[in-house]
Amino acid sequence: MRDSDDDLAVVGAGPYGLSVAAHAAARGLTVRVFGRVMDSWNRMPPGMLLKSEPWASDLSDPAGLYGLAAYAAIRGVRAEHGVPLPVAFFASYGEWFARQALPEPVDQRMVTAVGARPDGRFAVTTEDGEVFGARTVALAIGVMPFMEVPAELRHLPSPELVTHSSHHSDFGRFAGRDVTVVGAGQAALETAVLLTEAGARARLVARAGRLEWNTVPPSLHRTRWEAARAPHTGLGCGWRNLLYARTPGLFRRLPDATRERLFGTALGPAGAWWLRHRFESVADVRPGRRIVAAEAVGDSRVRLTLAAGTGTGDGAGAGRPGAGGGEPCTVETDHVVAATGFTPRLDRVDLLSEELRDELRTLDGLGAPEAGPYFESSHPGLFLAGLLTAPSYGPAMRFVYGSGYTAVRLVRGVERRLREPRLPEVPAARPRPAEDGAGARAAEGARQRG
Repeated sequence: MRDSDDDLAVVGAGPYGLSVAAHAAARGLTVRVFGRVMDSWNRMPPGMLLKSEPWASDLSDPAGLYGLAAYAAIRGVRAEHGVPLPVAFFASYGEWFARQALPEPVDQRMVTAVGARPDGRFAVTTEDGEVFGARTVALAIGVMPFMEVPAELRHLPSPELVTHSSHHSDFGRFAGRDVTVVGAGQAALETAVLLTEAGARARLVARAGRLEWNTVPPSLHRTRWEAARAPHTGLGCGWRNLLYARTPGLFRRLPDATRERLFGTALGPAGAWWLRHRFESVADVRPGRRIVAAEAVGDSRVRLTLAAGTGTGDGAGAGRPGAGGGEPCTVETDHVVAATGFTPRLDRVDLLSEELRDELRTLDGLGAPEAGPYFESSHPGLFLAGLLTAPSYGPAMRFVYGSGYTAVRLVRGVERRLREPRLPEVPAARPRPAEDGAGARAAEGARQRG
């Protein structure tokens, strides 16, 4: 255990963790960030594109100096509305943000355990066994712990016969093989396209009766009437999206049953408009079908039994070979990729000690930890960020766009917690080293507003 405790330990170095750390450092807190910077983004397949608009994909620093457009300008790239950027470019942007906005390099070790100490503080253990003390902790562990695979597939050997879409950084190994993708969202649709483009025989199976596609985003320069009818937001156009994007705090005040319903239905699965023409290359599309059974055939094949899903296939894919509807059928395939999203359940947060995990309050019906007004869990000093907070704060927390709101509120909560009588006062903001002059300007701007 280190002799002195940091004010805040941030577990996770993705968009939410880096944004929280940038705000905490600008407020003068001693902060240590653990994790491989932009790890899950760096592991995405080549050719994958960012679905969100560039202007809605900024990581958050208090002075707003380190947005995606600033990095794009340095790289000589235009971050334009309606023009998707490569995911690899976004991952590089996050690494640049970490160098610019944080006073110290990220500790690239993974955290294996977080436990509560008798004095009300925390013990953070890294993968090599070193233990750090922290007065508060922010869990910004991304989506990887929460991968969802349908129950009908979980008994199959993985990764030989079944994987989750987020497991893959290269689809080249599937060239010439038959691969079935399960799902109807962007991950499923883009995975099927990338598999096809890599030379695989890709099949898409989706419970939904039709596939949904986002429309081409309207221009940012519109008449007042057009803007009033469907305002732009970081989550897409429309007044409902505007409420999700701008008022996560109001979402948290909704009745539990309403939040649970909206968490499962708001911003449902849909493909990006720019993917639709490429999706025509996927020859076998089966909407309105669900997997009811799966069995291994030998060591290298899977037999899937498909039955009617939530509707009949009259949308995208209808009329194509194998389109949905009709009697149950079986298909044999070499591999199944479950592009079926993520479920942020507390029981999947293995790095929390059992005592701490059992103590936390959860949202009925969802199994996610309850996040308070400042993103604090029911255990004092343990804060939550990212997908874990989407059941409490709404759909914005499923996207990079929600990192700004989270960082501001969460750091305010950390300051409030540190000011309790049992812990010393938060020190005044102090100068921080920066990679260039922009970093100093960011710190100065934050102090003036603080």
